[in-house]
Amino acid sequence: MYLITFFGLLLMLLSIVMIASPEYWSRGIVKFSEQSYFHPFEILSRIAFGVVFIVSADQTLYPALMLAIGYLLLTVGVGLLLTPPSKHKQFAVWSAHRFKNTFRPMGLVSLFFGAFLIYAVVSG
Repeated sequence: MYLITFFGLLLMLLSIVMIASPEYWSRGIVKFSEQSYFHPFEILSRIAFGVVFIVSADQTLYPALMLAIGYLLLTVGVGLLLTPPSKHKQFAVWSAHRFKNTFRPMGLVSLFFGAFLIYAVVSG
């Protein structure tokens, strides 16, 4: 449960950055994608949090939703495991430029989603 709360808080913090400066967020994605640990970090973090959501789902207010989020994260992690790092980086750079104009509204949605995750854990 604590790790889902941490995930929600982290999501809210990153969302605030997206809202405050979409340009900074876009540059950050590109810079992060250039790091040697980018691809492994993306894989491991998704798989780890996927497992956390699956294991902790019953302790939340919306266990079916948390299970779905967990399996989605796990599936994305496995998909990234099968994706060549160069293609993953190419996608990250492309999306950082392509979606720059939508980062502010997406950040607002993800800010509320992070708060919802915390609510689901605290109320569960």
